[in-house]
Amino acid sequence: FDNITSPQYQLFISTIENLDQYVLDDKVGLGRVFDGIGGLSGGGATSRLLVNYAEPYRSQILDYLFKPNFGASLHILKVEIGGDAQTTDGTEPSHMHYENDENFFRGYEWWLMKEAKKRNPNITLIGLPWAFPGWVGHGKNWPYDYPDITATYVVSWIIGAKQYHDLDINYVGIWNERNFDSKYIKLLRYTLDKSGLESVRIIASDNLWEPISLFMLLDQELRRAVDVIGAHYPGTTTVLEALKTQKKLWSSEDYSTFNNEVGGGCWARILNQNYVNGLMTATISWNLVASYYGELPFGRDGLMTAQEPWSGSYVVESPIWISAHTTQFTQPGWTYLQTVGHLAHGGSYVALTNGKGDLTLDGYKDTQRTHDHSVCVRPPLPAFNVTSQNTTFQLKGSFASLAQLQVWRSRFNFKTQKPTFFEKLSPLKLSDGSFTLNLGEDEVYTLTSLTSGLKGSFPDPPPSAPFPTTYKDDFNVANPPFTEAPDFADQTGVFEYHINLTDPGPHVFTLRQVVTQRPVTWATDADQTISVIGNYKWENLTVSCDVFMETVKTGGVFIAARVDKGGQSVRNAKGLFYWIFSDGSYKVTNDLAGQAVLAEGPSGTRAFGWHTLTLSIKGQYATGLLNGYPLWKNAVVLGPKNGWAAIGTKSFELAQFDNFAVKAE
Repeated sequence: FDNITSPQYQLFISTIENLDQYVLDDKVGLGRVFDGIGGLSGGGATSRLLVNYAEPYRSQILDYLFKPNFGASLHILKVEIGGDAQTTDGTEPSHMHYENDENFFRGYEWWLMKEAKKRNPNITLIGLPWAFPGWVGHGKNWPYDYPDITATYVVSWIIGAKQYHDLDINYVGIWNERNFDSKYIKLLRYTLDKSGLESVRIIASDNLWEPISLFMLLDQELRRAVDVIGAHYPGTTTVLEALKTQKKLWSSEDYSTFNNEVGGGCWARILNQNYVNGLMTATISWNLVASYYGELPFGRDGLMTAQEPWSGSYVVESPIWISAHTTQFTQPGWTYLQTVGHLAHGGSYVALTNGKGDLTLDGYKDTQRTHDHSVCVRPPLPAFNVTSQNTTFQLKGSFASLAQLQVWRSRFNFKTQKPTFFEKLSPLKLSDGSFTLNLGEDEVYTLTSLTSGLKGSFPDPPPSAPFPTTYKDDFNVANPPFTEAPDFADQTGVFEYHINLTDPGPHVFTLRQVVTQRPVTWATDADQTISVIGNYKWENLTVSCDVFMETVKTGGVFIAARVDKGGQSVRNAKGLFYWIFSDGSYKVTNDLAGQAVLAEGPSGTRAFGWHTLTLSIKGQYATGLLNGYPLWKNAVVLGPKNGWAAIGTKSFELAQFDNFAVKAE
């Protein structure tokens, strides 16, 4: 250059400064074995609405999640072992409501695991109890005072999975919000082995790295019992004690972020950096699919969205295709190279091999992403800088002879708001085992020797539509495919289809609340049971239902409108609640707790007889009918202005419901 101040010279210097070189070589040693990418159904009731989709849309959603070389192509499915308790967005039924009760057909997790296995026979299955039926705790809100009972309860679920559904559970997690119990972990290992389940591995504490890592270093029996140390939302880092155990390290629950493009950026960053920073060999998304009412806590925090079974509409969100960058080009059993890390100007890369000469410089790897475009809900993300860069990779060892690599790219394009995901580019020719990429901000690349890979698709699903303004359900289903009635989302208690053999009349098939004891749970279940349904935007509507109390003198049931809270906040739900009680009284309240009384008086209602409740609300005024006759009228309701319809009971008690109907304006 004649002039070092010339634009040409400055461009040359800029190019040299941004040219970084990285060596990918399997002969210098390998890293840890890759265990997979997965999704979590539960914790709780996050797949509730999925089962109510009609075909072909339900199968299409499942294909996007589990079908190999099609969509997310997940390697792992983790499900909640239902405990009859609120565990974030709803309750999931236990296989043992009571100590002398067993039923391995309740809920929908059995069905979901079978559908996943149908698509990917090699998928890893994990069960984790977030909560337990009350009898497990013997009156205490703690499941580990009687560890033999708890271990037997969990192992019975694993045995039932095989006996009734031919499902082999690969791992079982141990989690609680407060601490872990080493005595229970050892006893669970013993109970599994005694039951012929030596192949089932234990993940502990399935919550935090510490203190279990330290305890495992000090307790050889505990160390032998635990196969995987799992952490929730680890922020891509681990701790020294966990590394010293030489156990597998997993991010056994992660993501939990709104699934727009920023959520896709979050997912891309942690899938890469969980290994780069923390040597975690599996990452599991909470949640698998956002298939619950969007106004519940953590709405749309799934890999895709499927929350409208009544319309058939669903959305394949960016995290599906970010997952595909890794899952379609690696499998559990592949091994990370030691040469992984951060790029000089921001972003990170990992590389994996199957030991047969194949290489995947794996998805979202080689990513360049600005801070605000990859923030997860938790934990906080420290500030960092990212710039575009030219990056050169040199292949050595078993990869030196590769002549070309397949290239897949995703661009978030936050400026133009026209993202492109999982786009197949022309193969990249290698020169002496070397290639250079220009990596822009907010881009995800996968370069692989594998020629597989497909961006699967179906015709567009039906357009989004609100919940029907006219809705009826008489629950007359002799052989229901699921124990839950369509579209009802239990928030405390469990409402199941029931055959009323004692009533030969019109109420043979009903919906019954079956939880009779407060469950053992970390969440704040209400003191009342409640199941919500409908459009959260409903304001003026009429709700009616036939009800049947089964508790003499102290029993009670309600129907409700404008219910404004669910999930972990259900205890504080407000709305309009119309109650009748088996002592012959009624009450109208502005809250689920029954403290804000708007009207009350005698009703003549008793247990073991059917009554029809009708609740109408328009503007600030509400009216209630009992068996078709006015019982109260013109109650003034100042708020909330909108919300779901609901049914429920005064306490954890048996009660039945039939001929539910809503008419909204």
